[in-house]
Amino acid sequence: MLFRLAIATILATGSTSVTLNRVNAQGVPARTTTLVVPFPAGGPTDTIGRIMADGLQTALGQPVVVENVPGATGSIGTGRVARSEADGHTLILGTVATHVFNGAAYELKYDVVKDFEPISLVAFDPQIIAVKKTLPVSDLPQLIKWLKENPDKAVAGTAGVGSTSHVSAVKFQALTGTQFRFVPYRGLGPAMLDLVGGHIDILFDLAANSMPQVRQDTIKALAVTSASRIASAPEIPTVDEAGLRGFYFLNWHAIWAPRGTATAVATKLNSAVKRVLADQRLLKRLAEIGQQIPTLEQQTPKALDKYQKDEIARWWPVIKAANIKGE
Repeated sequence: MLFRLAIATILATGSTSVTLNRVNAQGVPARTTTLVVPFPAGGPTDTIGRIMADGLQTALGQPVVVENVPGATGSIGTGRVARSEADGHTLILGTVATHVFNGAAYELKYDVVKDFEPISLVAFDPQIIAVKKTLPVSDLPQLIKWLKENPDKAVAGTAGVGSTSHVSAVKFQALTGTQFRFVPYRGLGPAMLDLVGGHIDILFDLAANSMPQVRQDTIKALAVTSASRIASAPEIPTVDEAGLRGFYFLNWHAIWAPRGTATAVATKLNSAVKRVLADQRLLKRLAEIGQQIPTLEQQTPKALDKYQKDEIARWWPVIKAANIKGE
């Protein structure tokens, strides 16, 4: 019946675009899809989530709304999706923090692997080591020197215990022999506001969050935590160039559905994500905030599943050794 309807539509309109919308309307999603962002509005995951929702709405032929459910380094929103109905209408834009770090740092009521159906990796996001404008340093070596001369004087903001900004800063301390205090926020958006306002000194921030402030010259960007410079901000040196060789830290975003989502539904959602990541208009928006897009081979549920498990094997020992524990 559905096939005959599609053929009839093509014959009547001479267009396949109407057919695609009609088929989507008959299948999944059949109503508004909610993309849960487990961090506050205005932060980097929120920014990426709204770009993805824009594209998914077109790809799926149904409304896609972003719902911010912040708290406990993203574990509140993540837990909500884990308990949601597995019908393809509730998704989460998770990160290495929500689906890797939290599994080691928190006592969760869900399993970061077993309670989710992988859909696709979305973007990779290096960090920018940023400081407030008035801090008396102009590059990374000067920051390290100043921190050693002023132990426990500086304050670093984080997106919460066990967040990317926290874990990378702890690793930075261990590598450089520096000490500074931490102030946890409910996300990187609020932390950035306080960095711009001069209330904290340092932020190991995601490029997506820092780039607007870098362009406005409201913060100092000392280095990017990747082997190559960011195309949208080529003036920022890499950590290798800045003297902290090998201090690579790559955050990533991905989309999951609740475990139990039918394979056919997950496949359709994956196809929609691939369409978004092939849209040049949306790719330009992601590139402007420093995002690196996964290859086609990485844009599969199987690739996301393997990548997540590899990251767990890499980071859980680090988090446990550092005794990072969320409340």
